[in-house]
Amino acid sequence: MAISRKMEESMSRSSWIRQMFEEGERMKQIHGAANVFDFSLGNPVLEPPPEVHASLIRLLQSNHGLHRYMPNAGLPGTRQFVADELSLQSGLKFDKTDVVMSVGAGGGLNALFKAILDPEDEVVALAPYFVEYGFYVDNHGGKLVVAHTDKTFQPDLNNLDAVMTSKTKAVIINSPNNPTGVVYSRETINQLGAFLREQEKQWGHPIFLISDEPYRNIVFDDIHPGNVFLSHPNSVMVTSHSKDLGLAGERIGFVAIHPDMEDRKALQNALVLTTRILGFVNAPALMQHLLPELKGVRISSAIYQDLRDLFYDALTGMGFKIIKPHGAFYMFPESPVNDEIEFIRQALTENLLLVPGRGFGSPGYFRIAYCFERDKIERSLERFERLAQFYGL
Repeated sequence: MAISRKMEESMSRSSWIRQMFEEGERMKQIHGAANVFDFSLGNPVLEPPPEVHASLIRLLQSNHGLHRYMPNAGLPGTRQFVADELSLQSGLKFDKTDVVMSVGAGGGLNALFKAILDPEDEVVALAPYFVEYGFYVDNHGGKLVVAHTDKTFQPDLNNLDAVMTSKTKAVIINSPNNPTGVVYSRETINQLGAFLREQEKQWGHPIFLISDEPYRNIVFDDIHPGNVFLSHPNSVMVTSHSKDLGLAGERIGFVAIHPDMEDRKALQNALVLTTRILGFVNAPALMQHLLPELKGVRISSAIYQDLRDLFYDALTGMGFKIIKPHGAFYMFPESPVNDEIEFIRQALTENLLLVPGRGFGSPGYFRIAYCFERDKIERSLERFERLAQFYGL
């Protein structure tokens, strides 16, 4: 066998999202791109705000040494910029040493798990959860444990309590959530923080609250997500600008540590080392130079809210059952049949590409990404209507 047994096993259960995306590429070759409606991958079509390109041009014309190595944690000025922004948002005093720039949120999570996990340590994810968490935890010898949310996809502390053990090292949350679009309020995260402090007392060691936040700035309906830094001292934020600046392919993000964390200095130093030994070395240099130029710049959430309203109103009008999303650019309808794989296959006959909920730890649902052109969504609706009729909704 040319590849490892572990990798062979991982490939057999690899991401449904990527499988559907690749199926979409095949179907486009057969039917033409305009006739295939791929809602599988959250790959935003919105261009970055105009300030992004203007700032890049200015940087390239006026600076030297933009592409050189820098300290492994990132450019000091960029880290201080991020720390100042976090201080302003939270009222806490962050230092640049609390921030490590990362190769997107995925790189940041891997650097963090490498830093905190011993073999067989457990990380609890709240299902539905982002599909790659299991691979990221496994990369560093840990074990992903699943606690299901309630019927509205909010954290259920009873379900969480049932899976906590002496090996629990962290709980990871994602709000606004991929795949459901739900948002955890400040009250919800406060309750989660209080729960974890009781668990720390019970088990006699710190338990990290990790917040994966690439969608934090894409929220609707005047709803605002809670802030883990205000809810639990042993908290870590991991985020990227893939979505809120439309820079998914540029892979720029950061890891931020609570300034009152136990063993704060040890984790700071560990992250500097792990980002190097994992092979990232540095986050992309040009993007690090760019970020301080873009203070307050974001894509327009109103555009995604409009697409959410279009899709949600149409699908619920057809009879699909959906918990209304208040952020990100996903929704997670209930499958009209128990086996959502059957539904996904039927959707393929209409050239609709969707992602089964079991890929997110929640069978019986399916995910729709709606970060696409309005025209594409409008043209797809007659196909969803035929699906609804097929299942008697």
